[in-house]
Amino acid sequence: MVLDRRKIGLFGAAAVLRLVLFVAFPSLPKLLAGRVEISTPITSFKRLQEGLFLYTHNVSPYDGGIFHQAPLLLPLFGLIPTAAFAPLTSLLYILLDLLSAEALAQIADSGESRQTRLYKSPRRDLSWDGATVGAAYLFNPLTIAACLGRPTSLFTNCALLYAIAKACERRAFMAMVALGLASYLSLYPALFLPPLIILCFDARYKTGNQVPSVLSFALTHTIAFLGSIACFLLESFLLTGGSWEFISSTYGVHLLLPDLTPNVGLWWYFFIEMFDSFREFFLGVFWLHLGGYVGGLCVRLRTQPLFVITTLLGLCAIFKPYPSISDTALYLSLLPCYRHIFPLMRYTFFALATLLYASLLGPAFYYLWIYAGSGNANFFYAITLVWSLGLSVIVSDSLFAVLRDEWEVERPEMKGKDVRQI
Repeated sequence: MVLDRRKIGLFGAAAVLRLVLFVAFPSLPKLLAGRVEISTPITSFKRLQEGLFLYTHNVSPYDGGIFHQAPLLLPLFGLIPTAAFAPLTSLLYILLDLLSAEALAQIADSGESRQTRLYKSPRRDLSWDGATVGAAYLFNPLTIAACLGRPTSLFTNCALLYAIAKACERRAFMAMVALGLASYLSLYPALFLPPLIILCFDARYKTGNQVPSVLSFALTHTIAFLGSIACFLLESFLLTGGSWEFISSTYGVHLLLPDLTPNVGLWWYFFIEMFDSFREFFLGVFWLHLGGYVGGLCVRLRTQPLFVITTLLGLCAIFKPYPSISDTALYLSLLPCYRHIFPLMRYTFFALATLLYASLLGPAFYYLWIYAGSGNANFFYAITLVWSLGLSVIVSDSLFAVLRDEWEVERPEMKGKDVRQI
């Protein structure tokens, strides 16, 4: 096995940076863990600690409506001694970031973003290697802040990245198990099942071996995905003493949005202002809006399933019920795999400037609303709209770039020329 010294150096430097921040600024993780931009009601490290306290004292962690996270996280953190809880959890989250970066490196090195079974980009020579893509994730300020804040969404992100990496490596069963784990932890990754099955099918097809029909392949892997979730749910049932109470306390919160704690998403303010008689209707509309992208993207971008997954990650970072900056960091971590479309993107500076603007003013507006009392909820919600606008521009601009890249394959005489829709 050949060791990549450059990758080891970059990953090691990222780990040391995180370790220094944890040790040199011991109050920083506690501060970030309480920020609404990092922690949500379903990923909060503080709520995990409360649930863990109840669990270790033989009390149901789902009593009281505070803990909304998957039961299997409790025995994992329960293995850590109380005296060494903070240092060891810091090392655990650093390890999660390194594993996620390694999965990203595998995705980038697979070349799936530049050349698929049905499509070959004319700009495929313009790319970054896996070490660079992994380093871009590790040194992203959003990733570092999320690591220090220790939300449990990092477990979901790591499982989701490994599902994509295993699909690119033609290990479809492992991809389904990893996606099942991500869906068990956070529910929304179930939306990625159709494009991931397409990615697995294309990877299997490229091996040259006998490939089953699309229908049987999809059915088999859907059963594997559902079976893995069933195993995780059964383990949770046994862990909670034979109670299914955790289902409503975890997945019910995702679906029904009972906790309207402010976050960087679009749902909380809308449903604060919503009349109760219309709540169920608009819950259905919001979920239908998020789920509706899956089919359209899978059909239109059938030739590039990895980009479908990347775009859906960006849409989830905008439109899911409880988003955080870790979701944005996950989306931005996969975009460097598409280095070849960057020259075709038109509004990169505007989008990045908008995100930077919202990143600086978001905490200030939240302080004015909650602590200074000189503002109201409109202050913070307005800046979250600006944040969502910046992400929307990146998602739409990258989608335009990929479609333009495809179009130039069909019309090579139009390469480099402006196109106007009439």
